Amino acid sequence: MHAPAASIPISDLGEPFYEGSVQRLYAVPGDERVMVTQTTARGSVFDVGALFEIPGNDVNRALFRHLLYTSLGKPETWQRVAEAIQNDLGLDEGIRAELLDGPLEDWCERGAKTHHEGMIDAESGEVVRDGAPTNPSACNVVRKYQILKPERTSFLGAHLFDYAQFPHEDGFVVPLEYIVRFGITSASSVFKKYQAMEGVAKKAFEHELGVSKPLEAWQYLERPISDFTTKFEPEDRMISKQEALVTSGLSGDQFIRSGKLAVLGAWVVRQLLDEIGLRLWDIKWEFAKDGDELVFVDTIDTDSFRATLFLDFAGKRYVTHYNKQAVRDYFLILHDDWISAIKDAKSHGATGGVAFTELLAAGQESGFYPLTPEVDPAFTAIQQRKMDAIRDYMLGTVDADDTSEALQEAGLDEIGFYRDAGKLEEFGKLNGI
Repeated sequence: MHAPAASIPISDLGEPFYEGSVQRLYAVPGDERVMVTQTTARGSVFDVGALFEIPGNDVNRALFRHLLYTSLGKPETWQRVAEAIQNDLGLDEGIRAELLDGPLEDWCERGAKTHHEGMIDAESGEVVRDGAPTNPSACNVVRKYQILKPERTSFLGAHLFDYAQFPHEDGFVVPLEYIVRFGITSASSVFKKYQAMEGVAKKAFEHELGVSKPLEAWQYLERPISDFTTKFEPEDRMISKQEALVTSGLSGDQFIRSGKLAVLGAWVVRQLLDEIGLRLWDIKWEFAKDGDELVFVDTIDTDSFRATLFLDFAGKRYVTHYNKQAVRDYFLILHDDWISAIKDAKSHGATGGVAFTELLAAGQESGFYPLTPEVDPAFTAIQQRKMDAIRDYMLGTVDADDTSEALQEAGLDEIGFYRDAGKLEEFGKLNGI
């Protein structure tokens, strides 16, 4: 394996070969093995593309990704995770033994494998592999893996996806999102699905998730649980562990190992957030199959997990969010007519086999659906303060206590925003304790 370039001037990148809602991808001249990912300051919620922008969050998110991926490659990171799992008194002994066995032992010796190669210095173009560049940029360098997509087919009117090619390939991104949950939030897809069930179905779902008691909102679990969604279908679809194994294209042993990777990687982020007073509830991971190795891939930043604080305001306790769930709640509370339009388009898209975004856009153009609303600049400024505080802690320029205080102040100001808008009661319905 040849060494990646020591310098990649951003001005030499040319036009992106892919432009998504929240990032752009660029080819690296003279090196087809890697690519440059440029994070944007935009954010996407409800699967409808970029809806909002937080100033400076392009660099903030790219920096979080760079520093976290770098830490995953270091044995000392995993040694701390092993110690935390050993010392977690509330963890089931069988689960503890399972997590400590296998990949964690390997990583305590050599670190985990990721696709991350480094961050580009915004001025010099140097690819910095350890620590932050002197001039952090929104550009990271990563190794490329194949994106294989399932073939669409149908049977008796049902729209199906054929994953038969995956087990015969290598060097591909596993077509799953791995979701690890340390607790259950009121807005989690798992909790909403659970609430719609009754009796025997609820018990079966509890067994599928691996929990020992009924699910409740804002309940921290006695052990982490893992669930899965499809990655390359028009809409993410929650699937069982059995279907996830078949869909993944991995052998049984590889699939189990990938599941452990997701849980253990979540523990790394949990420890990081614990230091600044945030509680991690869930996180998403993606992996690539590279021969016998499984590699951490894709973006990982504050939009990839759900972290919160519990704050007291005017005699009541509320949950405040430190990822894009805060923006989801903003739209749910202030623009429920637009949310209803999305649900209607998704319903018609599912039955007709059409991407709901096409139906939504057509309905907006005709005036049937309301136009996409904009986010109040005052609310955006609060989100910027949150992200800047996390960035400064990651860089080591602000200590944990001061970061925790800054995050609390931003959270209280967010609750105050809803009070001033006359929507505190609605905010409480979503995030009251």
